[in-house]
Amino acid sequence: MNMMRQLILLFVTIVLSSISWGQVVYIQFVDTKSGESIHNVNVLANVFDANAKVKDSIIYLLSSGKGVVSFKLENVAVGTIINLNCSHPIYEGYTKTLKTKSLTDTLKVTLFLQATKSFQLKEVVVKAPGIPDTVFRSERLSVADFEVQKNGDILLLTYPKQLSKGSELVLYDGQQIITSFQVNDQAESLTRDYRGNTHIVCKDNVFGVFIKEDEIQLGMLPKPYFIKYVAPIVDTIQTKLFLSNFNKDYPAFEYYTFDQMDSTYRVILKIEDELMMELYRAEYKWMDIRTKMWAKNKELETGVDAEIWVGANFFTQSIYYKEVYAPMFQHNDSVYVFNYPKDRLEVYNKFGECKDSIAIYHHYNAKQTGWQTQLIQDKITGAVYAIFEKTGTTYLGLIDLKTGTIKEKVKLGFRYVDKIRVHNNLAYYVYRPFESIQKKFLYKENLPYSFRSNKTTGETKITLKD
Repeated sequence: MNMMRQLILLFVTIVLSSISWGQVVYIQFVDTKSGESIHNVNVLANVFDANAKVKDSIIYLLSSGKGVVSFKLENVAVGTIINLNCSHPIYEGYTKTLKTKSLTDTLKVTLFLQATKSFQLKEVVVKAPGIPDTVFRSERLSVADFEVQKNGDILLLTYPKQLSKGSELVLYDGQQIITSFQVNDQAESLTRDYRGNTHIVCKDNVFGVFIKEDEIQLGMLPKPYFIKYVAPIVDTIQTKLFLSNFNKDYPAFEYYTFDQMDSTYRVILKIEDELMMELYRAEYKWMDIRTKMWAKNKELETGVDAEIWVGANFFTQSIYYKEVYAPMFQHNDSVYVFNYPKDRLEVYNKFGECKDSIAIYHHYNAKQTGWQTQLIQDKITGAVYAIFEKTGTTYLGLIDLKTGTIKEKVKLGFRYVDKIRVHNNLAYYVYRPFESIQKKFLYKENLPYSFRSNKTTGETKITLKD
């Protein structure tokens, strides 16, 4: 009997020793200097068995934001060797050899990458020529928002005490007030549509602003209509409309084109912040039973996943949620999409066809650079600027649309400025001195550039079919 048990034990031991198990490898990449996670690192894993024979080679692209790549190796045993070759365009290459010790535990490794010297070079900062010039001042009104019109006049959203308690629209030509208009709704901000027309966004409605014979006229639009049919249109070239289905409560959206000649839609680019999406959907796991039941009922009612219902209503209210940012700009006959989640500048022609894809990294190390996740465009010249802020000082970084790099940064004269716009090589902003009783004035500064007007494709008159 004992002999039989020993034979069975010996047989089980031989079988277990011959079985190969899967090994989960978890690698995190961190910037040596800043401690921030590094995304989009290319990893080549060469796998060898205990006899140094090559078993497999796998290439992985690191998911954005989280700084982690993980994969599972099938049919490996204890003692398997994994050679890692890691590369990134702005970080020095890194090699690492790992050896499996226990197949029951995940093999976790943190790798610290060093930025290349070219990326660490001192940035070029220039000052705007001259001193800030006061454009609009008032002893009674503060400027809440503004839009520079095509003819150079400035439309100002102003208020005497609080914006929510009453506001006025003021048309100003740079020297004097042409006309003003009392807004009979709770105004929030000014915005511009794809045609360059100004709208005033209020609590319940949106009003189109029209200037006729130096008089301000408003045309009311229901806010849901504006959000659904006007706001999604980003730009237009000839017969093509460039649109997006962006929703601030969802970490992914699409850009697509609409051809007004044949009424066809075509998706040209999908944008997704993979880290935010993972956290967004994971919120469902930590909800109470009542909330999960509510989300499941919503899923049955609408067809939208329960995880999305929970993410949109709960995770978006947390401090961890960040809206996905990938703005689109039109310049001459090209359309540029800054796909920050993938570190790419996507370039499209007027037909919505991708012409180029350029690597961009000016958004890296935001704590050191002051990157504000905001781009603005000079609608006259087409130049695109990135906004940086360090210790209250604002810098406008001119972006080279051919390389995606910041050519130089222009330092603005005042600290803690607001509502920055660039129009015809002039930087406009709202400012009030710190701890001052002064009203908020509108200022401007000359930028050290003399770019010519943006050459856009001529508009084509279209007759739509009924």
